[in-house]
Amino acid sequence: MSETWQGPSAQERLRILRSTTSVAMVGASANPARASYFVATYLLSSSPYDVYFVNPRATEILGHPVYPSLADLPVVPDLVDVFRRHDDLPSVLDETLAVGARTLWLQLGSWHEDVARRADAAGLDVVMDRCLKIEHARFHGGLHLAGFDTGVISSRRADR
Repeated sequence: MSETWQGPSAQERLRILRSTTSVAMVGASANPARASYFVATYLLSSSPYDVYFVNPRATEILGHPVYPSLADLPVVPDLVDVFRRHDDLPSVLDETLAVGARTLWLQLGSWHEDVARRADAAGLDVVMDRCLKIEHARFHGGLHLAGFDTGVISSRRADR
């Protein structure tokens, strides 16, 4: 199956990030080996966002409470960042629409054209197959090849 849905441009993604104040991470994990944990660590330490974790099987991640569903959050998140299996994405969209979030963001490797079309038709901004951490770092000068800011600004090779 070919990909026909067109996601937002870099400028549109920057607009989304700048207009976001709160992020709900659906499928967040307390396991440091999981991508969601790495993204959570970055968002909590290097972004201006209020970050909320959603996972019905966890109670705390990085010292923050975890909520069983988007409906249980104390706020309506601006952006829902999804770390769930492909088959779970339609139900995550249903939850996202029910709570009134503005953006559905599917992480790297996550692509669901039907979900994107439904979300777009409902007025949501939709980003697929992109990492929120990488995109935030890209626009804020903190992206290194390894995915983090080294703090070194140099065009000189280290072996010289």
